[in-house]
Amino acid sequence: MNFSIEDYYADLIDGNVLLAYKGSITTDLINNVLDTIESKLQDFNEPSKVRKKVYNVLVESLQNLFHHIDDLPEDYDEEYEPRFGILVVTKEKNRYRISTGNFIKNEKIAYLKEKIDKINDSSRNDLKDMYKFILNHQKLSDKGGGGLGLVDIARKTGNKLKYVFIPFDDKYSFFNLDVFIDEVVVNKNS
Repeated sequence: MNFSIEDYYADLIDGNVLLAYKGSITTDLINNVLDTIESKLQDFNEPSKVRKKVYNVLVESLQNLFHHIDDLPEDYDEEYEPRFGILVVTKEKNRYRISTGNFIKNEKIAYLKEKIDKINDSSRNDLKDMYKFILNHQKLSDKGGGGLGLVDIARKTGNKLKYVFIPFDDKYSFFNLDVFIDEVVVNKNS
């Protein structure tokens, strides 16, 4: 086991950090995070289109994190609270980055990797069609929206989803997802 949550977290919080959190992912936390980010975006005087896009993508990212967290590996179950996850929101030049991280059972990696790769290989029109298909044909799972979250994030950002699975032990890996939201250029010709 070479993975360290502390080292991973320290690497993520390098730069212009709007919010950094590691701990239990709860509904109260989600509400507090959304309020905090909304306030910070207003403090930055971001155009309403940028604020709305960052906020909406953050909502989807937090819902994915909340609904898909696996139990902690035994090595960490006494050190961290259940439903442990990491969230970091940073501003990097002309874009925002939302990073989420959580432990995932190794048996789920192939499915999730295939799903993200399919999303990343899709055009905007493909994503629109995929979203409509899921909305109209998939049953809602016990965890939420039937797989809409990642598709919706890709549609809203227009960017590829960057991800990595960091091996932890024979049962778990740590899943990191980075979502990038470009600032909207208001009018290039003026």
